[in-house]
Amino acid sequence: MSLIRSSLWCALTLVVVAISPAHAQSPEAPFDQAKALAELRKSIEGKEDQQAVDVFMNVKQYKGVTAERLLRIMEFGFSRSLGVTCTHCHVPGEWESDDKGAKETARAMSAMVSAINNDYLKNITTLNSANPSVNCTTCHRGQKRPALELPTPPPAAH
Repeated sequence: MSLIRSSLWCALTLVVVAISPAHAQSPEAPFDQAKALAELRKSIEGKEDQQAVDVFMNVKQYKGVTAERLLRIMEFGFSRSLGVTCTHCHVPGEWESDDKGAKETARAMSAMVSAINNDYLKNITTLNSANPSVNCTTCHRGQKRPALELPTPPPAAH
């Protein structure tokens, strides 16, 4: 009987310790994109005009752009166009990591945009544009998933 009582006491003690505020798991602080970008910009001070591949690790796209330009592409071209933060594709503090599948998707989509702009649109002679182009915003419109359906039409006037 005392063994059972002792076991119950241990189990109860573990439960109390596990749910007590001192041992409670604190929720992760939300990702602060402005702070992360400021830290990244500080880390590249003096190297902003160097090629991104010479400043950052694991750069597979945009090899011909400067380090500062790459940060702007990530901030505006991807984050704003898709309505996401850096953490959609990156592990904070481990920016070179390929652990998130969205990063590879973004690389593939970037290659697709490049092909559309360089191989297709430039060859459509009837477009009334000197430099026709598409970008992430063309389809994504600030959403993770591209806009695949037409908006609902307004009600017909009677």
